[in-house]
Amino acid sequence: MFRPIAALPKAHLHLHLTGSMRHATLVELAAQHGVHLPEALASDWPPQLSGADERGWFRFQRLYDIARSVVRTEHDVRRLLLEAATDEHAEGSGWLELQIDPSGYAARFGGLTPLLELVLDAAEDAARHTGVGIAIIVAANRTRHPLDARTLARLAARYADHGVIGFGLSNDERRGTISDFAPAFRIAARAGLRLLPHGGELAGPGSVRACLDELHADRIGHGVAAAADPELLRRLAISQITLEVCPTSNVALGVAATARDVPLLRLLEAGVRVALAADDPLLFGPRLAEQYELARSVHGLSDEELAGLARMSVLGSAAPADVKGSLLASIDAWLTSPAAASTTDRPRRDGRPAAADGRSGWVSEA
Repeated sequence: MFRPIAALPKAHLHLHLTGSMRHATLVELAAQHGVHLPEALASDWPPQLSGADERGWFRFQRLYDIARSVVRTEHDVRRLLLEAATDEHAEGSGWLELQIDPSGYAARFGGLTPLLELVLDAAEDAARHTGVGIAIIVAANRTRHPLDARTLARLAARYADHGVIGFGLSNDERRGTISDFAPAFRIAARAGLRLLPHGGELAGPGSVRACLDELHADRIGHGVAAAADPELLRRLAISQITLEVCPTSNVALGVAATARDVPLLRLLEAGVRVALAADDPLLFGPRLAEQYELARSVHGLSDEELAGLARMSVLGSAAPADVKGSLLASIDAWLTSPAAASTTDRPRRDGRPAAADGRSGWVSEA
């Protein structure tokens, strides 16, 4: 007997704008704008991906760029934001932090500033229609020149009190020198923005450590490589740095061989705060709720432990205090609600039976 995951209040802290797009919307916008979709984004969706080597990452990035190219009008942007917020609401998310690199869209929308202002206005409209709070993270691309990152940091800083809550750094972490991006993060820090780089996904524990030492990260996108370094795990736990763990993404890109190999339990048992996230469901398939389903069926987390994960997502967010309080109270209410019949006895995608429930041994730092 389990409580429904979609009814569990939670925050979603790692979702990219292009990657939030519904597949049906991608197909419709491609047809509308005359964009040819490769089979991997059309009839063979979701695509078979790998980020384990440069060639695999290049293919992933090529598909991502094609998907982004279908977003061409103001209506398209507003549709993406509204649909993303609608999907979040349906899966129990009451707060969304959506990440965007404005450089990828600016040429079609009159520049970086007009694009960001459109996204912020669309986010405000979507929040008003769905009740899901939405904040924006401006992210730089680590495969581009660090001076571009400084430009984006200054842009983010100008909107620090108008919907932008953080500054990030994404793309293949095996490229670029992370210290070169430190000046951009200092610009963001002076504006009071949260510092939210990706790290510890495709590279090892040193990538996570560099995010802490060079960029002074407040939260880290992915970070699963830290599980191999006990000293780093202790540091993350003591400093209460939240890791945005994206299980489906990790498997799709070859970071983990199977969902069971995602080191979720190792992180939790070390006392590290974890916020489950979907990353890019357009490319990987499952959205937020299924990440919690995997934690239940594959890793054996009980409802109390899933509620602990949801609390950590809220506590690790930039949501206003009243929103955090409301979500935390609603999580407590979810735990007191009656359990429904289990749906986790169905076979997993890898064909193995679901893990038994009832594992204990960690307590969230709520």
